[in-house]
Amino acid sequence: MAIENTNKRSHEEELLLRHEIELMEGILESKSKYRKIIQAGIARWVKDFQDGRIEIKSVEDLKKLIEIDLELQKEDY
Repeated sequence: MAIENTNKRSHEEELLLRHEIELMEGILESKSKYRKIIQAGIARWVKDFQDGRIEIKSVEDLKKLIEIDLELQKEDY
């Protein structure tokens, strides 16, 4: 009586794993793009603030950008 190797993945399991990996890669790529957009927004806000185009009372926009950036970073771990 031969013992069957149960460590082999079925073809369907392999396809499912590949699909899940592709989905995760797509999500990570999108998050990377979103972070670049957020970082550009933060840089623009800081520049506008330094140039006097933004008054200190409108800090809420920067706060939101920073919160989004931190949330995206947190999800990476």
